[in-house]
Amino acid sequence: MLSLCNIVKNYTAGDTTVTALKGVSLNFRKSEFVSVLGQSGCGKTTLLNIIGGLDRYTSGDLVINGRSTKDYSDSDWDNYRNHSIGFVFQSYNLIPHQSVLSNVELALTLSGVSREERRRRATEALEKVGLGDQIHKKPNQMSGGQMQRVAIARALVNDPDILLADEPTGALDSETSVQIMELLKEISADKLIIMVTHNPELAEKYSTRIIRLLDGEVISDSMPYTPEEAESPSEPVKGRVKRKRKRKKSMSMFTAISLSFNNLLTKKARTFLTSFAGSIGIIGIALILSISTGVNAYIDSVQEDMLSSYPISIQSESVDASTLMATLMQADSEEPDHDRDRVYVNTVMYELINSLNSMEVNHNNLLDFKKFLDGEMANSESDLAKYATSVQYGYDLDMNILVKDENGDISKADIIELMKGIYGEDMMSGVSSYMSQSFSNMNIWTELLPENNSEQVADLLKKQYDVIHGAWPESYDEVVLIVDKNNEISDLTLYALGLKTAEQMKNEVNAGMNGEQVNTEQLSWTYEEMCGMTFRIVSGADMYAENSEGNGYTLLSESETGLKYLYDNGTELRISGIIRPNEDASAAMLTGSIGYTKALTEYIVNKANSSKLVAEQIANPDTDILTGLKFKPETEPDSAQKASDLKEHIKTLGTAEKAALYKTIKAQPDEEYLNTTAAAYLADMTRENKIAALMQAFTQQSGMSETQVSGYLAGLDDATLNEYMTEAVKQQIAQKYAAEVMAGLAMLTDEQACAALDTEMADYTDDKLADIYDLVLTPTYSESDYKGNLKKLGYIDFSIPSTVKIYANSFEDKDEITSIIRKYNDGKDEKDMIAYTDYVALLMSTITVVINAISYVLMAFVSISLIVSSLMIGIITYISVLERTKEIGVLRSIGASKKDISRVFNAETLIIGFASGMIGILVTILLCIPINAIIHALTGINAINAVLPPVGAIILVAISMLLTIIAGLIPARIAAKKDPVVALRSE
Repeated sequence: MLSLCNIVKNYTAGDTTVTALKGVSLNFRKSEFVSVLGQSGCGKTTLLNIIGGLDRYTSGDLVINGRSTKDYSDSDWDNYRNHSIGFVFQSYNLIPHQSVLSNVELALTLSGVSREERRRRATEALEKVGLGDQIHKKPNQMSGGQMQRVAIARALVNDPDILLADEPTGALDSETSVQIMELLKEISADKLIIMVTHNPELAEKYSTRIIRLLDGEVISDSMPYTPEEAESPSEPVKGRVKRKRKRKKSMSMFTAISLSFNNLLTKKARTFLTSFAGSIGIIGIALILSISTGVNAYIDSVQEDMLSSYPISIQSESVDASTLMATLMQADSEEPDHDRDRVYVNTVMYELINSLNSMEVNHNNLLDFKKFLDGEMANSESDLAKYATSVQYGYDLDMNILVKDENGDISKADIIELMKGIYGEDMMSGVSSYMSQSFSNMNIWTELLPENNSEQVADLLKKQYDVIHGAWPESYDEVVLIVDKNNEISDLTLYALGLKTAEQMKNEVNAGMNGEQVNTEQLSWTYEEMCGMTFRIVSGADMYAENSEGNGYTLLSESETGLKYLYDNGTELRISGIIRPNEDASAAMLTGSIGYTKALTEYIVNKANSSKLVAEQIANPDTDILTGLKFKPETEPDSAQKASDLKEHIKTLGTAEKAALYKTIKAQPDEEYLNTTAAAYLADMTRENKIAALMQAFTQQSGMSETQVSGYLAGLDDATLNEYMTEAVKQQIAQKYAAEVMAGLAMLTDEQACAALDTEMADYTDDKLADIYDLVLTPTYSESDYKGNLKKLGYIDFSIPSTVKIYANSFEDKDEITSIIRKYNDGKDEKDMIAYTDYVALLMSTITVVINAISYVLMAFVSISLIVSSLMIGIITYISVLERTKEIGVLRSIGASKKDISRVFNAETLIIGFASGMIGILVTILLCIPINAIIHALTGINAINAVLPPVGAIILVAISMLLTIIAGLIPARIAAKKDPVVALRSE
């Protein structure tokens, strides 16, 4: 079974070579008790280590079950020690931080035996050596004899073929030694036991064979294994069942962790301090990540609120002001093409005006674009549906809301109507376009954002606003009152709601303009009072009634009686609730004071679209049905058309009207006559005469004194003076000519004048007739147009919105949406491309990037402490390797491979890394409490809350574990390379 063939073992120490074994050849039986005797240094332990596979022979051969070990790999030797060899040492070599049961189980763990089977077999082995009741004790709680019994149980638990005992009784008293020898004697009945001892008495008494060594050579063998025994058939040993050896498995990670964890528990203080030191870097990074997460969450909230107020907005008509902006920005950025030695002109005014002239109005094809948007939003897998939270369509609809004030007066809930009432129609028509736009933007009524056309109110609105009384609208006739964060509404809103009369508003405005004091007493209403208010809404078509003449329609809202009729017959609206921006909302998307639903828009539009007036206007696209007049044509008629229209007009005139027309035509001098006559008149006039002639006219027209006018005229050059004088003379000549012609034509009868007109018109060219057309025939057109009339009547085509607003949650999503719009434009005709206004692009969208960049830089600095702590953990692990050297030897003796040893110390660093990460996370969570209090106190922003994200915490723990494993790789490699024989001899 086991044969040593001429085994030689040399040790090299510097330049000296020591031969421990000198050609030892021995054969052993499958079951016998062999004692090896000899003086110290004779090679007994070396022989035992070579047989056990702990040491390698220099030459010769060790044959195991007929197989030479010359070609054994490290794995083969590990497998051999684990399955075939059991070691019993003089100093027991138990792992102190493991229980008795765990010490015995260890060899089975390396063999890949299941947990239940390990527990059963280890318990049986301990019971066999008489320690069945001591399995949960630690080695340091047992006597020497008991510890040796544990070592024997550990050696036997894997049912090895060979038991190697190195001075098993050397540290025991005589009585205990006898007990151990009796136990070994019993075991030798079915196993090969090779024992090294200095005690010949024990060897003689219990051994079946004694081998003596001297200076590395066998000098005697009491019962050598003869060739005759090898040739004779061997009888099966009673009580043993042959089994197929299993291939050795590696130590499980759980076992490695268990070994290291129990070892670390014996050094709790050092382990905690090491883990805490390693956690400092984790704490730094985790705190930065927590604050960054809190700030970014706040920024995301601000972004969402901001983007709800500034969505991507697309109008049916828009102006591209990019050229103008580029001109203004370029004025100071261009490099001059001249030297800086003089003062030069910058033609920015010319460039600015030129840019204004070149600005074009973009007409967006929202019909096709709406079809595209509806299709994309209906598909939950589309890119637009992923990035857009909602799409809202706006229509150019006049909300004809009527309210009744405390005096019973009815008015339209509109700011423009209020300003007209205060300043008058003429005054308001004369204000600047900027002021008009400002007033127009002060909307009282605003449509609530729906939830992707499925719910009346979007979740985004519900997130930004709190319902402080009542509820959100659920039907078309319900609205909500919108108050600010202080529960206030403006006085303009009070007027629009009928809570202030027009007279009160006018008095307050006038008092403010005159610097007078007004009553600033604070008014208030209960929630119930506000929710008890009602309004009336009237469709555009219902605002008109046919006039008494039957040739048009009258706007009912222009009279008090009409307003009362409209109010009494309008659709009633009621306030269902009061909403207020919540404290966490940094921006609120609603700009009005009363919010209504999309359902109300659809109701009022459908009512107008189905009206008689709308149908009549659609049937007569060339005529304004409200006035009975034709719409002005898009293009002016040419000379031929004017001539034709003039002739048709003359055919409709009576005799007297035709005669008057002839006289009017004849009273107009032609331009050539005027120029010739005026030139002749001015030919003989001096400069002084011209100034004198103009004095009276200029004095009357300018309002200046004669001295001022005289000085002004005297300063004019001759060309300008002649121009003024020529125009004055031509007017006088035209008046005189008309008077003379009219006097001469007074003798003509109407019939004669008509005949003369017919004769002369036959000779007139179209250009002449066109001049007469412009003189006498001024057609009357409607001041409105077809589209304008449909708008007044409240007609809306839902397939063609006037505005489209696309909402996003973040700047990144907004950028994706703009990219989708650009892709939509690709390949389309210019008329079908969509030009949009990206208000958010005007804002700073790099805030998150800056915050992240700062966080990354800070993390990079803090990471230095991670590197330092990793190096420290590497050093601590190396110290642990030195402390656990004997344990390394024990593990190798029971079959642990080099990889298993590495795994043990990698497990130790893994545990420390996990502990460091967890300590770092727990400390960070605790520190976030005072940090949040400090942030809130310093910034006043309660919405910023430093919080460590769970994923970030897991990643940081993983990073800590990874770094510690990396730091422990070198110490673990050093441990794996340790010589097991040397390791077993260490103290």
